[in-house]
Amino acid sequence: MIVSGIVFILLLILGVPIAFVILGASVFYFALNPMMASTVAQRMASSLESFPLLAVPFFIVAGAAMARGGIARRLYDFADGLVGHWHGGLAQVAVMNSLFLGAMSGSSNADAAIDARTIAPIMRERGYSNGFASVVSAASGAIAPIMPPSIGLIVYGLLTETSIGRLFIGGVIPAMIITAALLLTVRYVAKRRGYKPEREERLPARQIATRARAALWALAMPVLLIIGLRGGWFTPTELGAIAALYAFLVGIFIYRGFGLSETYDLLRESALTTANVLFIVASAAVFSLVLALEQVPQALLSGLLTISDNKYVVLLILNVLLLVLGTMLEGLALMVILVPILIEVTRTLGIDPVHFGIVLVFNTTIGSITPPVGTVLYTVCSITRCSIEEFTKEFLPFLASLIGVLLLLTFVPPLVTFLPNLLF
Repeated sequence: MIVSGIVFILLLILGVPIAFVILGASVFYFALNPMMASTVAQRMASSLESFPLLAVPFFIVAGAAMARGGIARRLYDFADGLVGHWHGGLAQVAVMNSLFLGAMSGSSNADAAIDARTIAPIMRERGYSNGFASVVSAASGAIAPIMPPSIGLIVYGLLTETSIGRLFIGGVIPAMIITAALLLTVRYVAKRRGYKPEREERLPARQIATRARAALWALAMPVLLIIGLRGGWFTPTELGAIAALYAFLVGIFIYRGFGLSETYDLLRESALTTANVLFIVASAAVFSLVLALEQVPQALLSGLLTISDNKYVVLLILNVLLLVLGTMLEGLALMVILVPILIEVTRTLGIDPVHFGIVLVFNTTIGSITPPVGTVLYTVCSITRCSIEEFTKEFLPFLASLIGVLLLLTFVPPLVTFLPNLLF
């Protein structure tokens, strides 16, 4: 295990993609025991033999179709109608736009990349600093992994055998709280720097209603998702298939954002994204077997319980550890590695798995935005050409805001569990 850990660190330092870091360390571990060499391939294959896991590619296709289908522009106009008159209007629009897009993409990277490509350039033209525009794009991406249909919540549900429907519903109130916190942070920074609203007064209700009607087909998707799950009409996997078909039909025939000739490119893009996600899942499954063989979960459980048997103290310790690890490892990989270990800790302490799932996914999302190795950070900075130093300076008030929400969700579980307990 020590040698495998050294290989893990060396590969990470060399800049090897995280999936290959995990897999390389695992292969090295099993290579030391030739009798178990075939375990790697078997474990990778078996980890993907899951019907619920089909929800991942379906929702990725749905998100790609929504992004290409002219929906993003209509959501932007609607968001502008709602908050464009606030201080830092364009940045406020970016946050609201992420709330709407997050209900379709399920991915912080995808959501942040859309904002970085579309809204950040406009913000720079209007006098916002590049660092601030980049940070708003990245920070608002924290909403997507919590708002259903979150890919992270699907994977967590599969790993822990927790109801994905309950996880989806449990993410609604936290996503609204995150949005509110980011809007207030933007307002605070904008007032200090003199970033003006997009307009002096609120749009008339009739104009807002007109923009809402234009975006109605896009806004209907999350409603369909929640009603379908609550009514028991679909499983999450079936809902993913329906969402993908819905996004195609809306994008092609209603909004006319793309044609049938572009379908191949859309599916190719979705297949590449799906391959990245599932390869991380498969690689992390092998590494989790290594941890199980070495009895790491039992050691961690006994170690934490010697510190305290109070679940909130343990959650606070886990949050600190995850925030640090999240800055170095991709969130999904970190989750797949640690969830089989941590779920035993939470069950022993009586922590609701839905509550822990939302806290865990949000925690790793914050890590993905935080320097020095956050994946969302590098995605946005590569698009906007923002330096890491400038990003870090601008990110501090947003980091404080996100951590504040994380602590709120950690220590007030009903914010997560109220809706799932009410509806299921």
